[in-house]
Amino acid sequence: MYAYDEIDRTLINERVAEFRDQVKRRLSGELSEDEFKMIRLMNGVYLQLHAYMFRVAIPYGTLSAAQMRRLAHVARKYDRGYGHFTTRQNIQFNWIKLADLPDALAELAEVDIHAMQTSGNCTRSITADQWAGVAPGEIEDPRIWAELLRQYSTLHPEFSFLPRKFKFAITASDHDRAAIKVHDIGLRLHRNDAGETGFEVLVGGGLGRTPFIGKTIKPFVPGRDLLSYVEAILRVYNQYGRRDNIYKARIKILVHELGIEKFAQEVEAEWLQMRDGALALDDASVADIRSRFRYPAYENLPDDTDEVKQAASDPRFAAWHANSVAPHKQPGYAIVTLSLKPIGGAPGDATADQMDGIADLSERYSFGEIRVGHEQNLVLPHVARRDLPVLWRALDRLHLATPNVNLVTDIIACPGLDYCSLANTRSIPIAQELTRRFSNHETANMIGRLHVNISGCINACGHHHVGHIGILGVEKNGEEFYQITIGGRADEQAVVGELIGPAVPYADVADVVEDIVEAYLALRARPDELFVDAVKRLGLEPFKERVYATR
Repeated sequence: MYAYDEIDRTLINERVAEFRDQVKRRLSGELSEDEFKMIRLMNGVYLQLHAYMFRVAIPYGTLSAAQMRRLAHVARKYDRGYGHFTTRQNIQFNWIKLADLPDALAELAEVDIHAMQTSGNCTRSITADQWAGVAPGEIEDPRIWAELLRQYSTLHPEFSFLPRKFKFAITASDHDRAAIKVHDIGLRLHRNDAGETGFEVLVGGGLGRTPFIGKTIKPFVPGRDLLSYVEAILRVYNQYGRRDNIYKARIKILVHELGIEKFAQEVEAEWLQMRDGALALDDASVADIRSRFRYPAYENLPDDTDEVKQAASDPRFAAWHANSVAPHKQPGYAIVTLSLKPIGGAPGDATADQMDGIADLSERYSFGEIRVGHEQNLVLPHVARRDLPVLWRALDRLHLATPNVNLVTDIIACPGLDYCSLANTRSIPIAQELTRRFSNHETANMIGRLHVNISGCINACGHHHVGHIGILGVEKNGEEFYQITIGGRADEQAVVGELIGPAVPYADVADVVEDIVEAYLALRARPDELFVDAVKRLGLEPFKERVYATR
């Protein structure tokens, strides 16, 4: 966990006081809604279909137990008793009253939580691998660099009014769990041939109306040059990015229209003027950030424990262990994913009671630390393997032990038309129906790793473009239809899925997904060939034929 200092706390508290005054003036009519819009967006407040929606930042997806309890408190006191974890590692509250927002922000500030830059045309909250710092084989904890980026980008005066929103993601592992290739800037920490640590920098990725996979603009940027190099990218974007057309304003469009080579030349020219200036990082600056991260005092424990061996005779524990427990860099410990995808539930939602329960369990079994993943699940990153059986029983009582992580019912979905003013179709009922269709664990396990992503509109908050099966809602003559893509993925082999044919009506979506899965089971080369690999080998035709032959 990173420990905030007085500078951080002063900034957050001053921001709360400023926003309290702005809300007061809006409620009195001194500020119009148009005048207030930019102000509220910079504080994470949207005006949705039914109420204001409040989006809270969880930088690089790391939460303490105290912070999780405070989120539960906000859900219980100011909302309807639950929160929604998003694909950007944030949490959203959907029913909060405008008059309550300053008090909610003030209570969050007491535990070092804020909502700055979770919306608006600025650099958004930094995201990272949810296994950062504990993943086996990781170069180093990428959150140190994410924290540097957070401090650099928070309320940056030059980049507070960019052409459009701007998103960073960072990883330090070979396997990309942060989806860096679909972010405006993706950063992969690695070592070059000389053994030096630095960053591969990707630029121009993003989903939405025009999806692009990010391109490598520089294969190696030393750590000392990280801030100056990303500032050079942002300066070029801020200067040349379009502001006349919201649909052409993201950096991905600029990179596409200029070409990565020309864009890289512009960035290099900008960077060479500033690389040795104030943004050059010295070892002391990085060491200071690193020193503010607190790591657990691990015990020396064996990997094989009698507790786990005995519990494995229970098939329910065995299924959960196989799906939710991953190796840890420290022997004797494990990374545990908590599924927020119960059968028939809304993906990413957690009740206040569940959040309180997770906080308690994190203190008991994970050194008081919790992570939020972009797949809308939570993680306890430091669990002693001997504690796995008792943790599983506690999670089961909280309905957080559904053994479906990475299976077909581990669905990513935006709130859709149930809440969002931008959406034109529903997402949650589709997800709920699919989880019921594939609720049999044996069937889901036989299907294997399969990611279904659902978006209620072209803005792609459900990341449908990079789902193994992607579902995009589109409105046609007042009715809900859904386009289906297959073959997308968001990892180190990221690719945008391909459309298999005409959109299908709402009532047919679950049947279509079932047809695609049945075709895969019939056509896969062997039981361990993943769905996405089968699509790559076979192409669209066998799946298209299965879906549309009788429709």
